[in-house]
Amino acid sequence: MDIKTVLFVDDEERLLSSLKRGLIDEPYKCLFANSGLEALELLSKNKVHVIVSDMRMPEMNGLELLRKVREKYPDIIRIVLSGYTQISTLLLAINEGHIFKYITKPWKLEEEFKPQIRAALEYYEQRNPSGETVAAVNPK
Repeated sequence: MDIKTVLFVDDEERLLSSLKRGLIDEPYKCLFANSGLEALELLSKNKVHVIVSDMRMPEMNGLELLRKVREKYPDIIRIVLSGYTQISTLLLAINEGHIFKYITKPWKLEEEFKPQIRAALEYYEQRNPSGETVAAVNPK
């Protein structure tokens, strides 16, 4: 089984640093971006299986980013990480970005965050057992 890759996107450098320290022993490769544009750049150069994005970021918000990820890389599992829990925004993110999970800040790393990432990776495996990357939307 190949090592899976998770991309974390947040404009808060402190949060990304905290994740880098907290996820160092996880059985997957971690990539970090502090903007939607940087995330798209990393996606063009790396095979990513799960993306975890903050909702509120300057220039390109998380919903815009996840919408683009869904269009270009439909097999990537999408997770929203946000302290912003307004219901209309949450529903928009889920419906338009086809979100696997919505994790609210602050979270407990061991009890909440890590299990959600592992669940997303397992879900990816179930949907893509051959490990192939799907370049376009899968017809049903």
